[in-house]
Amino acid sequence: MQILRRGSFGPQVELLQLGLSRAGYLPARGIDGIFGSATQAAVTRFQRDNGLAADGISGPRTWSALDPWLVGYRTHMVRRGDTLYRIASAYGSSIRAIDIANPGIDPLNLRIGRYLIVPLGFDLVPTNIRFTSTLMEYLVRGITARYPFINDGRMGYSVLGKPLYWLSIGEGSREVFYNASHHANEWITAPLLMKYLENYARSYAFGSSIAGQNAASLYRRTTLYLAPLVNPDGVDLVTGEYAPGSTQYARAQAIAAKYPAVSFPSGWKANINGVDLNLQYPAGWEDAREIKFAQGFTSPAPRDYVGAAPLDQPESKAVYNFTLEHDFRLTLSYHTQGNVIFWKYLDYEPPNSYAIGQRFTQLSGYSLELTPPDSAYAGYKDWFIMQYNRPGYTMEVGRGVSPLPLSQFDGIYRANEGVLTEGMILE
Repeated sequence: MQILRRGSFGPQVELLQLGLSRAGYLPARGIDGIFGSATQAAVTRFQRDNGLAADGISGPRTWSALDPWLVGYRTHMVRRGDTLYRIASAYGSSIRAIDIANPGIDPLNLRIGRYLIVPLGFDLVPTNIRFTSTLMEYLVRGITARYPFINDGRMGYSVLGKPLYWLSIGEGSREVFYNASHHANEWITAPLLMKYLENYARSYAFGSSIAGQNAASLYRRTTLYLAPLVNPDGVDLVTGEYAPGSTQYARAQAIAAKYPAVSFPSGWKANINGVDLNLQYPAGWEDAREIKFAQGFTSPAPRDYVGAAPLDQPESKAVYNFTLEHDFRLTLSYHTQGNVIFWKYLDYEPPNSYAIGQRFTQLSGYSLELTPPDSAYAGYKDWFIMQYNRPGYTMEVGRGVSPLPLSQFDGIYRANEGVLTEGMILE
């Protein structure tokens, strides 16, 4: 984590402000990514109340003290006389939330000295700050602690060594797979999948429904796998985790300088090597190369460069291998923008895929269309359909110019909650 002080700015300042807001030291409207006087005063008060040197600078000890407000839980050592009610009241939690996070505990016989996970009383996944790989790590830690029936792992690592996380929920034999953020400036799709996972997990844990479907029934029938952040290095570039002057920023800037027509860094879709990850899959890759070379993307670029060979980038190779290791019956690949669902690859039309696509249009209000010829090859959806002859869809969410503003998030989520839910059961 960066050392932040007055004058700092960027997504890590937003993360700091989020923690301060959740801890009660800063109003939510104060989350703006700028470390000004109000943030400095909030940091100073937080430090003083937590026994730290009150210098108004967020260094390692301050970040450590803020950790519970970013992962969404605290640990509590059971003491003599403790009850779940007393513990829940002390932390602003609930008995049920503590019970869910600590499977197997006996509320009538709490063992003194045992450490309990105590979820704090707020939603974990924020939708009012820019997404980064740092935020992703906090969310993986937090959501698997709050809901220990969620599994997680790494399908590989990015060019710069960042983990490519997968998460899963459910115990059914039917497997489905949703992925997001192949493209860096389409990062709003990462919190979409994480927020859905949180809402689904809560619905299952508390015995309720999601998008009109009984969560327990979904859980028993289907195992849902998610890869919310396929391109962490590229996302960190676009959202500002890599500041101007950093090695990572300079590396991308040198690539972008050869393509001045593409805005930088907002127009960056590629991984940090300048390879478009959704043009990396072995489904007409040579056709994609011909099309994109004809458009002028003949070397590493902010977008549309296919790479030297299919799957020559670690991120696309990891998603490819992860898919081969499973038996996915349906996949959804989340992109922006246009409120469009693409459903076919060439003349491949998997059984019932059109009918499922029509159902998705009913749920989302998006149109069901064929992929434009210039983008009709080498995508993950294309390869999945060709490889397995099973339904695969590219979901192009929102409208405008990518990266879409977070002001669109709520509308995007509402349009897709039903799709994400029924995608687990439609066949």
